[in-house]
Amino acid sequence: MKINLNGKVALVTGGTRGIGYAIAQGLARAGARVAVLARDGGRAQQTAKALGDGTGQGYACDVGDAGQVETVVAAVERDFGRVDVLVNNAGTTRDNLLFRIGEDDWDTVLDTNLKGAFLVTKHAARGMIKRRWGRIVNITSVVGIAGNKGQANYTASKAGLIGFTKAVSKELASRNVLVNAVAPGFIDTELTRAIHGEAREALIGAIPLGRLGEGADVAAAVLFLASDFASYITGQVLVVDGGMVL
Repeated sequence: MKINLNGKVALVTGGTRGIGYAIAQGLARAGARVAVLARDGGRAQQTAKALGDGTGQGYACDVGDAGQVETVVAAVERDFGRVDVLVNNAGTTRDNLLFRIGEDDWDTVLDTNLKGAFLVTKHAARGMIKRRWGRIVNITSVVGIAGNKGQANYTASKAGLIGFTKAVSKELASRNVLVNAVAPGFIDTELTRAIHGEAREALIGAIPLGRLGEGADVAAAVLFLASDFASYITGQVLVVDGGMVL
């Protein structure tokens, strides 16, 4: 089974590092042209160039800012002609125990992780509806399913993203716009590489497959949901966690 996205245009938020970069790479290798969104426009452009000549383009965007999102999505549609696949990956953390989470910490995480997905989806989906074809994949997390202490704000945003996915999938299904979510577990990124010693051993010990996931593991799930192989799947959450939340 080979996924072919030739001729498709994908928009990936938070696509310059970690899981987002792996997703952008996977989409480009499958033949899609990729618009990479990130707060740092320079880094977004560098990432887009790394995907291959003529394959992508980078854009500066704070997905939590409605004005910026509207302007940038319009720019992507102007430059590429349309958006066929949207991957809402942009995310941030401000971890702390409940009584130590400040209002700014709460708002920052919810604005980026949840409001950002709402805003980008709202603008990108309009063209999909008109063309009666679209794929939207929201990157949530296993903590949005199982919870995690010290991450009340992050967990709330990721759980909210699951609810958002299910609601929007029902609204857009009649126009052949499919909306699904991917929930990664612990993936080998800069964040998890900072965990050492017994803490790392305990982390891996909680995963039945006995290893951290790779960005490519998440990208593969996204590619499947963006392809015609998933043409009868919508409103679902695909968990990619090595069995951690069984």
